[in-house]
Amino acid sequence: MISVIIPVYNEEKNIRILTKELFDVLKTIKDKFEIIYINDGSKDKSILILKDIAKYNKNVRVINHRKNFGQTASLNSGLKHAKGNIIVTLDADLQNDPKDIPRLLNKLNEGYDAVSGWRYKRKDPSSKKIMSVIANKLRRKITGEKIHDAGCSLKAYKKEVVDGLELYGEMHRYIISLVALRGFKISEVKVNHRSRKYGKTKYSSSRLIKGFLDLMFIKFWSDYSNRPLHFFGTLGIIQYFLSGLIIIEQIIKAIVINALTVGPLLLLAVLLVITGTLFIIFGFLAEIMIRLYFRDQPEQQDHMIKEVIN
Repeated sequence: MISVIIPVYNEEKNIRILTKELFDVLKTIKDKFEIIYINDGSKDKSILILKDIAKYNKNVRVINHRKNFGQTASLNSGLKHAKGNIIVTLDADLQNDPKDIPRLLNKLNEGYDAVSGWRYKRKDPSSKKIMSVIANKLRRKITGEKIHDAGCSLKAYKKEVVDGLELYGEMHRYIISLVALRGFKISEVKVNHRSRKYGKTKYSSSRLIKGFLDLMFIKFWSDYSNRPLHFFGTLGIIQYFLSGLIIIEQIIKAIVINALTVGPLLLLAVLLVITGTLFIIFGFLAEIMIRLYFRDQPEQQDHMIKEVIN
């Protein structure tokens, strides 16, 4: 079964058109399917239209948020309610072309666990494209995966890939990175990208800053979630080392001029010892918290196991 998840925020003119396009495509696929719309606090008539569509189509379900929580929260709601063993996500603004869905599914059938769309010919304003290029280069540098366009909402996943993912902040654009960091096999497919015809874009430059902070957390969690003491302890030891260099320099200076003065550098050395000790203490506390976390939630480690052979 295929579950198509679509966040909706003020897209009243696009919903019926998108629904028809989706039905035309999904009916050509032999698998059963469901379409899950998540109305994320729309202020127009989107929810009324969605309810009307769901009333006459058994394949359509609607999740209605109490207010606007953002695209990440919408995808999180959709993933938790999806019944299919294949998950497809896309935007409701008609810029993603449903006709590309079979191509993503064919790529999954080649043995991949997740497939991302690549809007290689984007129909967006220049400012948005420039921000996207910067964000994608930064993401590839930090995570090491080679996907060109992680910000494309049109993606396909096997169900087990996204099970257990907890999404928050602006992490919807980094789902493919999270999947890769968990050891799953990812790929990408060039997809058609259409100009927005109705409605207004919800993109803002502030998302770049928020997304960067989320990306740093993803990197930290992927590398040090099982050993936070190594991260904080390393920072603490580096500060000890710098403090030691300053003290040696001050001793040599005192020997040369026969006087030891309490100056800014000596105070900095003392400060580095204090902050280095604090970092190591933070590391121990984080290590205890992480071990308790994984002890109480052993399923969080299940993604490490690909198969058990008896």
